[in-house]
Amino acid sequence: MAITTTRRDSAEHLKTEEDIQSYLRTCLEEAGDDPALFVHALGVVARAGSMSQLARDTGLTRGGLYKALSPAGNPTFATVAKVAKALGFRLTIETTAPALR
Repeated sequence: MAITTTRRDSAEHLKTEEDIQSYLRTCLEEAGDDPALFVHALGVVARAGSMSQLARDTGLTRGGLYKALSPAGNPTFATVAKVAKALGFRLTIETTAPALR
């Protein structure tokens, strides 16, 4: 007997601002040294909302956003910051250990 599976789209489960914030925070924490997971998470959040509105808010094209936030994308920090800001988030830094001096 064959097992039937379906694709799971995380974007379908992001219903509230708290869901989105928790999802992004978790992905950022789990990403470690690999920023691709966080970029992927931004793409998921973007798909959960309106990609057209996000394009208008960032000044980027829809196609450019899909490309930048795709698994093969390699967005600049400026693009990541624009997307985060347009989604209503602020990128911050906090200490986890004493800073190097």
